[in-house]
Amino acid sequence: MTTSSTATGSVATSGEKRTHRQVLQALSGLLLGMFVSMLASTVVSTSLPVIVHDLDGDQAAFTWVVTATLLTTAISTPIWGKLADLFNRKLLIQIAIAIFVLATAAAGFSQDPGMLIAFRAVQGIGAGGLAALSQVIMADIISPRERGRYMGLFGAVMAVATVGGPLLGGVITDTLGWRWNFFVALPFAVLALIILQRTLHLPKRPKKKARIDYLGIILLSTAVSLLLIWITLAGDSFEWWSTETILMVGGAIVATALFIIVELRSKEPLVPLTLFRNRTFTLAVIASVATGIAMFGASVFLSQYMQLARGATPTEAGLMTIPMIAGLLLASIGVGALITRFGKWKPYLIVGSVLLIAGSYLLSTIHYDTNFALVSVYMFLLGAGVGMTMQNLVLVVQNTSKPTEIGVASSGVTFFRSLGGTIGVSIMGAALAASVTDLLGDAKDRLTAAIVSLGAQGAEVAQQLQSGALPKVSAMPEVVRVIFEDIYAQGISHSFLIAVPFAVVSLIAVLFLPNKPLTKMTTSERIQASEADLATVSVAEGMDTLTATATVSTVDGAGSDDDEATDASAAASARR
Repeated sequence: MTTSSTATGSVATSGEKRTHRQVLQALSGLLLGMFVSMLASTVVSTSLPVIVHDLDGDQAAFTWVVTATLLTTAISTPIWGKLADLFNRKLLIQIAIAIFVLATAAAGFSQDPGMLIAFRAVQGIGAGGLAALSQVIMADIISPRERGRYMGLFGAVMAVATVGGPLLGGVITDTLGWRWNFFVALPFAVLALIILQRTLHLPKRPKKKARIDYLGIILLSTAVSLLLIWITLAGDSFEWWSTETILMVGGAIVATALFIIVELRSKEPLVPLTLFRNRTFTLAVIASVATGIAMFGASVFLSQYMQLARGATPTEAGLMTIPMIAGLLLASIGVGALITRFGKWKPYLIVGSVLLIAGSYLLSTIHYDTNFALVSVYMFLLGAGVGMTMQNLVLVVQNTSKPTEIGVASSGVTFFRSLGGTIGVSIMGAALAASVTDLLGDAKDRLTAAIVSLGAQGAEVAQQLQSGALPKVSAMPEVVRVIFEDIYAQGISHSFLIAVPFAVVSLIAVLFLPNKPLTKMTTSERIQASEADLATVSVAEGMDTLTATATVSTVDGAGSDDDEATDASAAASARR
């Protein structure tokens, strides 16, 4: 019993050693690292239409510039999560920051869309590490119940990077040129690496022999890549029903089947399929897909809407998306505080899912001349929905997962959110490109008449349109600009309609999530508690064995004494 109380006491005190101030110190480097990654992404968002235009890229190139990052983020997220369960997490997140920022800086030297897409793909590898490792490290030092208290800090960092990034990117693009957007994160990255090294001290974990599922990595990458390439190119580069479709879809199905077989047989699977036995994990994965589509789709296509459908400059586009960021910030901070105070999480996820449906549907009704106050309300609702669901889905999964599988469980949810967002952006981009092509065909006569009316200036516009590059709508003459704004507004609004059924599925999944109370123990404390329970069981088994042995000995001894007494009594009777 003494051993049991001592072990339990060590667990109880382990959480008390890390004060509020120490938690803030440990989080400082992590927060700055996340700020760097988000800044490097958002600073480019408003200038992407300008970048693709200057590099002579079309709508497909625009979609691939975004999709390449999302694709490698999705593929690398579970890999980083698995590595987090095997290696030093502090070193891993430093490596992820370095990969992300160096690739971002290299993208600033791009000379054509292909080069930009390649560097953006490498950038996604680092982004996957930051997305997965930040969640795992938070679980190491903060319990699920207390995490809402600190989610406000992450929400604030997210808001500053998401609001300040596009604004900064717009100013840089309009003054220095878009290439400088890719270099702005470098000094922040160096500072983040230094602070992480000095302040992030994670609890020691039991050493584990590292086994990396290389075959699983290859098969997962193949399956996801083939699927996304097919979604992006089908209907444009080749027909939906064609030999290319059969090869790509068939290859994706075969790679997925082989991946499942390999994961079932592997001793250290990349994505343990046993996780899907956990009802909370499975439903959270389903719900995360809609969140990813809403989050990534909004960030990509709202920027295009502001510039191509409302004629805004990059700086103005950054300002015009503030309502969505305000909704995300207020929802994430407010809900995080409420979860910590009352311990209830499910009502907020339900409300967030409803807001996702409402925001996605309302954004599918916008036109180029829709009152901007209404567009702002729609963006706010969508942002609030993302803020209520994104982090809290990871939170409830971490709350029910085994402490030894926190890395793969957390990265699993993040992976499917990224995968959903990637597929969603690809589908929305393909739908937008098809809509714009059809609408341009319908408006051909009106557009020709407008160009002819411009005289010599119309010839320049016609030459720009014939190049196939993404147009710079804000620089077009008024008579042509209105036509293009109407076309792109219709195409983008139709794209948002694609997100609505996914948001409905997300709500259904959230409704069926088990409403399990949040634990007040960190991952490290849960591991120590498990070890203490094992020690207690071992001691109890040992005590039971000793007791049983002593009982047998006593019984045997008692039997011998009885036999001797019986023999003595018999001898006395014989003498008489």
